[in-house]
Amino acid sequence: MPSSIPRSAAVAAVVSAALAAGLLAGSASASAEDGAGVRIHDIQGTTRVSPLVGQQVTGVTGIVTGVRTYGSRGFWIQDPTPDANPATSEGLFVFTSSVPTVAVGDAVSVNGTVTEYVPGGLASGNQSLTQLSKPVVTVLSQGNPVPAPVTISSWSVPGAYAPEGDPAAGGSINGLTLKPRMYALDYYESLEGTNVRIGSSRVVGATDPYSELWVTVKPWENANRRGGTVYGSYEDQNTGRLQVQSLVPIAQQPFPKANVGDVLAGATEGPLDFNQYGGYTLTARTLGTVVDRGLERETTDKQHKNELAVATYNVENLDPSDPQEKFDALAKAVVENLASPDIVALEEIQDDNGAKNDGTVSAAQTVKKFTDAIVAAGGPAYDWRSVDPENNEDGGEPGGNIRQVFLFNPARVSFTDRPGGDATTATGVTGRKGHAALTVSPGRIDPANAAWADSRKPLAGEFVFRGRTVFVIANHFGSKGGDESIVSHHQPPNRSSEAKRLLQAQAVNGFVKQLLAVEKQADVLVVGDINDFEFSGTTKALTDGGALYPAVKSLPRGERYSYVYQGNSQVLDQILTSPGIHHFEYDSVHINAEFADQDSDHDPQVLRFRP
Repeated sequence: MPSSIPRSAAVAAVVSAALAAGLLAGSASASAEDGAGVRIHDIQGTTRVSPLVGQQVTGVTGIVTGVRTYGSRGFWIQDPTPDANPATSEGLFVFTSSVPTVAVGDAVSVNGTVTEYVPGGLASGNQSLTQLSKPVVTVLSQGNPVPAPVTISSWSVPGAYAPEGDPAAGGSINGLTLKPRMYALDYYESLEGTNVRIGSSRVVGATDPYSELWVTVKPWENANRRGGTVYGSYEDQNTGRLQVQSLVPIAQQPFPKANVGDVLAGATEGPLDFNQYGGYTLTARTLGTVVDRGLERETTDKQHKNELAVATYNVENLDPSDPQEKFDALAKAVVENLASPDIVALEEIQDDNGAKNDGTVSAAQTVKKFTDAIVAAGGPAYDWRSVDPENNEDGGEPGGNIRQVFLFNPARVSFTDRPGGDATTATGVTGRKGHAALTVSPGRIDPANAAWADSRKPLAGEFVFRGRTVFVIANHFGSKGGDESIVSHHQPPNRSSEAKRLLQAQAVNGFVKQLLAVEKQADVLVVGDINDFEFSGTTKALTDGGALYPAVKSLPRGERYSYVYQGNSQVLDQILTSPGIHHFEYDSVHINAEFADQDSDHDPQVLRFRP
């Protein structure tokens, strides 16, 4: 799990670098200049950064409220006699590096160094966790009652997410005085290290492989009919979301398996931590019970004989070394849940030996194993087209050479082959008598464009359905890697990855405009893992000039998602239509993202229309 990743022994170095950069600057309070007699709320202070950062303190007392024996080892202490300031936390993490020897209920006195640990490092933009490092611990007594938990509930968490960052501090909120009654992030920060509790809460992020899940304490907040919390804008981050982990080692007590819409019933109680994989996290001493609400995987409608069904599906680094069970499950989904679309654009098809980095670029064996599995599941004998990338030039796992692939049902649709396409040859647009065509098919769009450096190049294909030409462009835009989290100390967070996707969207938009310039009513579908939201600048660039319409916007707001990240149901996968496609049915088929058991982390998308 994320919390099991050991903290570096270089915590002090991180703090020193932060102090040098002015990112974690603090000043000692007059009452604590000698570091003696310091209370926990003196250390926590009224901002995100301790006023005593970097200082040695002695005799810090508290009751142990939680012990972590794995990963980032240490324990939490809390002052049972709090001050009257709601901005100052009364809890604190003591980082021991080795397995702690204290127990919950111990009254302790701790000497140590006040540090600000930045999970993920300074470059991540994450907020820091105030802690005591290199501690000397004295147990004063045992068996004391744990301080009563603070209940986190729908009425206690503010509706506004975060204050605007200070322009003079580069947009950081680190130096701003906490306003826990005004902003959700300030509220959670004011409880950092504190013993907290939630009551029965709906699960909005399924149990993941790292034994954690997400709940919401605001059941009405952008809720959808399947139980999730929909992320619909950069200004509405869903303040009620909270990550939950367990302090009990998995070997002693398996973490419960939960899907979106299930309920974590009863009380869940423990210290409030902060980590790089989700921010504020309830690390539970006492974990509620998961109540299964019976979420089912969706099945889309079968296309009518005069309708063309086009789907996009990110199959998550599929290669022949994956177990047959994965191929069979993905194939079953294509046949049963997607109703055997006429065209399926696949993303993340790896080469024939997966991530083995030996120069192999062909994916013929990968695709054959998949199409064979589809036939075995009762589906059509799909034919396929793709363009092999250059070795290690398209991002993804080194040696994996992921690419997009078209599957098509030759009994329903034909592919127009125009030879000459390879990894470096760009397809273009030509036309005759008002009808557009590709110069090479399948072909890649502008592969030399710097926008596609270390990224998947769009795959364009020309199909014919019932005598009508349909152009499909399969995409896998650059990932969000490098973006700051929504819990960043920069508010708004820096989303550096958007720059590349903006250029990619502009390139695809320009290509679509070339097609429409030749044939105004051409049927063009831009599909794939766009790695960005329907309200993003990327999507706006794709739709520039009315060249495309994001079909996901035809759905009710509560249905607009294909991925669940940190408890937010959000759009990453899209199908966009040209103006010539006047009427269509669109479906985001929810079969993966909301479930603890996943065949992929993405939900496929399907669009049906009559060319």
